[in-house]
Amino acid sequence: MNTLNSLSSSRRGWLLAAVGLSATSAVLWFTQAGGPALNRLGDRPSRHLDAPYRYPFFVSTSGSATARLEQEIAHFQERVRQMPAQSVAQGLEQSALALGYLKMARLTGQSHWYLLADQTAQEALRSMPEHPEAIAVLARVAEARHDFDQALALAVQLDGSKEALSVQAAVHLARGNLVAAAEAGDRLVDQTLSPAAFTQQALVRAAQGDDEGALQSFQYALEVEEAGDLGSAARTRTLLGRFYYERGQLDLARGLYHEALRILPSYLPARLNLAQLALRQGRYGLAAQYYRQVEDMGSAATVYEPLVQRGQARLKPLQHQPAQAEIHWANAELQLRQTLAETSADSSAFGFGHRRDLARLLLERGRPEDTAEALALMEAEVKQRRDADTLDTYAWALAQMGRWQEAREVVQAAIALGTRDAALCDRAAQIEEALGNPAQAAAYRQQMLEIDPQFDQNARHAAGLGIGLGG
Repeated sequence: MNTLNSLSSSRRGWLLAAVGLSATSAVLWFTQAGGPALNRLGDRPSRHLDAPYRYPFFVSTSGSATARLEQEIAHFQERVRQMPAQSVAQGLEQSALALGYLKMARLTGQSHWYLLADQTAQEALRSMPEHPEAIAVLARVAEARHDFDQALALAVQLDGSKEALSVQAAVHLARGNLVAAAEAGDRLVDQTLSPAAFTQQALVRAAQGDDEGALQSFQYALEVEEAGDLGSAARTRTLLGRFYYERGQLDLARGLYHEALRILPSYLPARLNLAQLALRQGRYGLAAQYYRQVEDMGSAATVYEPLVQRGQARLKPLQHQPAQAEIHWANAELQLRQTLAETSADSSAFGFGHRRDLARLLLERGRPEDTAEALALMEAEVKQRRDADTLDTYAWALAQMGRWQEAREVVQAAIALGTRDAALCDRAAQIEEALGNPAQAAAYRQQMLEIDPQFDQNARHAAGLGIGLGG
């Protein structure tokens, strides 16, 4: 029997009951005491995709995941219409419908589904105040919009439930509060032993620089998979692929991305990460093909559109098409400014504009007149979140303004979080060189290559264009 299929639901229940251990401890005890052996993912060669990474269940080709979700949504829409207005029964159906909209938003990246999820959950609360399922949907939408204060406030209302812990772990991770993220993530694992919980735990451990622990958590996420949860299976493999990408194991990353697409062909993060990988490897035509595929797959606006435009803007100069690059820069800037303005002008507006994304665009494009605005955006952003990516972008903006000593302090704070990021070490080396510290710069370059032995100019071209982990 495939080891990935060996830990059944009943056995997970047995683990929870085992001698009063927490779920995490029970899993560790079980696997070390004669239970199903778990392959050490980190020791696997990167030449091909080994069987343990493959989704061990049948993947139907009779209908897309989107079509199945559309049927689910249509069912609950009809149920809502059948129930008395503002009744408890209607509220229950509205909560289920809101969850369906949220699932569709995550699957497609289309922002209007988030809006529908938010509106429908609000309607459910009118007839069922404090209903946990509706509150959980609102918290997830707030998290997706990076309205972190609202997401945490809603999570408090869920009182330690798995939904609350999941939101808290994700938000604290995004903010760089890794101790709180780890606490929430570990509690989530202890409660659920689910693939999503182990994957969240893996992300936190990776941010802490605990590569072995992160791989162990990814390992368990694969081990406890069950048939049917295609979105979670695709997400786990895409994030594991990002983990290996950031450590220079590019063939293995590619295999994991392709496996995610075999499971869920419409999963855009995997396709965008393949575009980043192709760009890094100098396969510019292939990268362009992936970006076109993402554009062709969307019939409505997605939260990934600015990233697609940025990726093409970075790609076109490498293909000797600078004029085309300017078109893509302009498109990305317009999209980001529009959504950021909508959100900033009215706290009730529904947008996905993030200051860090716009600041990165301005810095990547390289116009000196944009640098002051990029810095102002990041000065505001670091008041809300201080994860490694945010601090790295802030240090970049400071460096571009010639404020090298401040840039050094910020990049050191990012490194102190523990996150193993070759691009971050590269930034630190550039800052030390500007400050006239060649020995320290060389030390950072060595650290960079220890993390990702293949990090080079091509990797710099592709930095920041991925989804998951360090981007």
